[in-house]
Amino acid sequence: MNRALDRRRFFALSAAASTAAIGSARGLFSATPASVPTPAAPARAASWPGYANAVVIDALGGPGSGARESEDAPLSAVEVADVRSSGMTAVNVTVSAVGVLAGAFDETVKQIGYWERELEAHPDAFTRIHTAADLRAAKSSGRLGLVFGFQDTLPLGDEIGKLDTFQRLGVRIIQLTYNRRNLAGDGCLEPGNAGLSRFGRDVLARMNELQILADFSHCGHRTTSEGIVSSKVPVAITHSGCAALADLPRNKTDEELRQLAERGGVFGVYLMPFLRTKGQPMAEDVIRHVEHAIDVCGEDHVGIGTDGTISALTLTPEYVKRFREDIARRRKLGISAPGESEDVYLYVPDLNTPRRFETLAAELLRRGHPETRVAKIVGGNFSRLFAEVWG
Repeated sequence: MNRALDRRRFFALSAAASTAAIGSARGLFSATPASVPTPAAPARAASWPGYANAVVIDALGGPGSGARESEDAPLSAVEVADVRSSGMTAVNVTVSAVGVLAGAFDETVKQIGYWERELEAHPDAFTRIHTAADLRAAKSSGRLGLVFGFQDTLPLGDEIGKLDTFQRLGVRIIQLTYNRRNLAGDGCLEPGNAGLSRFGRDVLARMNELQILADFSHCGHRTTSEGIVSSKVPVAITHSGCAALADLPRNKTDEELRQLAERGGVFGVYLMPFLRTKGQPMAEDVIRHVEHAIDVCGEDHVGIGTDGTISALTLTPEYVKRFREDIARRRKLGISAPGESEDVYLYVPDLNTPRRFETLAAELLRRGHPETRVAKIVGGNFSRLFAEVWG
């Protein structure tokens, strides 16, 4: 792995875990949150009859799994089959280098090339998403739409003009900072919490003109708040959690959530360790954060951004070794956030299935949420936001 920390490799590690059972909708959340269930075999996932007709969007994730030895390896037949069986409409897949400036532009172009090859290799499974019309076409054709996105503006260097280049290459979502400070502003790990820089404001203004959706998931609190207010169009927090439930740097305050919703944005809840301050997160933690976000933002401004891969795999010794190595690399680069741990894996055990969105939907329905609201959460709200920003 190069020093920029290939994000696709890190995604790949997020899916590998025990084959946790996916129980019935009523029994799904009975496991103790701090423990990781390891039953002998997975059960059938809870279902939702309306899932087939719903627009299902993962606001940050990607095809793949934790099984591959090389980040450059083509998707396997199993991984592509999982995409087809997932029932998903679109996913924001990270194509940018993250965390280190050296080689960021070249690495990002390389990542875009990788996904272009996968699009060409599997035209029956994947399609490109540039506009809202493309999103509708993906749903009608039963293919997964790939939205190219950045999790850092390091690939731009100090040249705003590179935004035009990447927009022409298909990039439609850009997160202004990762965990550390860059030229655009402060990430969530910066103690100074300095907010958006002048360069960052110029980048955001040009993104508005190019119809590129701004993402503030990993940004610091001031960067997030100033970005929401400065943007001339609604913005996103594609993958985060609620600080009111788990006070960690990667999570957003209620004030930030209200600002986002008041200006038409959408907040995506992730399936990551940061949903808890200790122990392995479980599906009930995801539901808690979704319901809190609904209470704060309203049902029109909440979605899901898993921050993981579509496929589910068995935890293996090889995976554990690679996972620990990547945590060590992230710490060395200074981009590892509090809550990351060698023994807390980047997945939710009782949602360890390609159809995790359906399982979540079924549980929300069981808890009394109306079907119209559930359809918004699993993808309808992000679909609306994409259409508003992209045209």
